[in-house]
Amino acid sequence: MQSTFMKLPLFPLQSVFFPGETVPLHIFEERYKQLINDCREEAITFGIPVYIDDGVRFGTEVQLVEVVNSYEGGEMDVVCVARQVFRILTFDNEMDGKLYAGGLVEFLDSNNDAPESLRKSVLEKIEVLYDLMAVQMPPTTLDKFNSYAFAHKMGLSFEQEYELLQLANETDRLNFITNHLDGTIEILNQINRTKATIEMNGHFKNFDPLDFNDFEVK
Repeated sequence: MQSTFMKLPLFPLQSVFFPGETVPLHIFEERYKQLINDCREEAITFGIPVYIDDGVRFGTEVQLVEVVNSYEGGEMDVVCVARQVFRILTFDNEMDGKLYAGGLVEFLDSNNDAPESLRKSVLEKIEVLYDLMAVQMPPTTLDKFNSYAFAHKMGLSFEQEYELLQLANETDRLNFITNHLDGTIEILNQINRTKATIEMNGHFKNFDPLDFNDFEVK
């Protein structure tokens, strides 16, 4: 597929947002007040690059949905929705005639094909994780499930979330999540076994006596 390039306003944050996710933001800096007003007046989108390791390389395009609250002084609470992932090619501290940053981005060609068996396996592992943590899992059907659905709710670190964001193939994303879940589930099982052992401490136990007839000193 041919790559898509676009000049986008940029709002760097130390956060990862995945396509389809609702993005609530409190806007208080003058440059971002200007950005949101431009989004309202011109129906433009903007990008949220992930600030990590003292720089920005990947991020997510977002679209303004609603200004929920406006305050004296121009501060705002806004709701956006994340759309697609991009790679940053250039970064300017100020776009022409604007207070906010901008840059040329290249959108990743996302391949959302993944076998149903893999999606089902990952969803089942998430259910196991939630059960081990004694946490109520939100109702989710297989046809609505994808790799981003629980991306913030399965114990991924910030760095792992950023790595997941860069994967353009759904099968690769699900395999990445599978590896994480397998490791996390094993750790939780070990913790639960240790907890059970600690709780048994001090209880009377039945032991099978050993037969000493064939013992040797070694």
